[in-house]
Amino acid sequence: MARGRFITFEGGEGGGKSTQVKALAERLKAAGLEVVATREPGGSVGAESIRELLVTGAADRWSPITETLLMYAARRDHIERVIAPALTRGAWVVCDRFADSTRAYQGAGGGTDPALIAALETHVLGEVRPDLTLILDLPVEEGLRRAHGRAGAETRFESKGEAFHERLRQGFLDIARREPERCVVIDAAQPIATVAEAIWGAVAARLPSDA
Repeated sequence: MARGRFITFEGGEGGGKSTQVKALAERLKAAGLEVVATREPGGSVGAESIRELLVTGAADRWSPITETLLMYAARRDHIERVIAPALTRGAWVVCDRFADSTRAYQGAGGGTDPALIAALETHVLGEVRPDLTLILDLPVEEGLRRAHGRAGAETRFESKGEAFHERLRQGFLDIARREPERCVVIDAAQPIATVAEAIWGAVAARLPSDA
């Protein structure tokens, strides 16, 4: 059986990733594909437990290096228990955040040494790498305005300040510039339906399916 495809969504706060993950997963399922929609940090029982440590509490609860290590502990469990088995059986995995978020949040935003992050990627990700990454980009002020309007208590990263979010936005855009064969930047300031069509166009062009 052919390996499945791995699509990741990235970007700063308020970009609408969760909404677009759901929309894309439904469209792929309608095309006859098995789809696993998941998220990070989290996505497996163990990783969801670590998520609670990461997304709640004061902004300075963890140092950037500690955050990085926690993220990669969660990511490894997620890979072992959800992502790798799904890809092996031929499913398409659509994930709300993956390794690029660590590069941007803990790296560009928090100042963790890129060499440490690269080493963790090598040892933890192994052969599990996205086939396509969709970066939902919008101005920081608008993203934080949207994020603050959401229900829920996961506000730790949102509270890190505008300068932090400007750095991580540029971090994501830098990743896209370095890896244009994998990454597509989508203007997330557009209406939801317009963003969804842009995403579908990128998926259809880059990852054609026989389904």
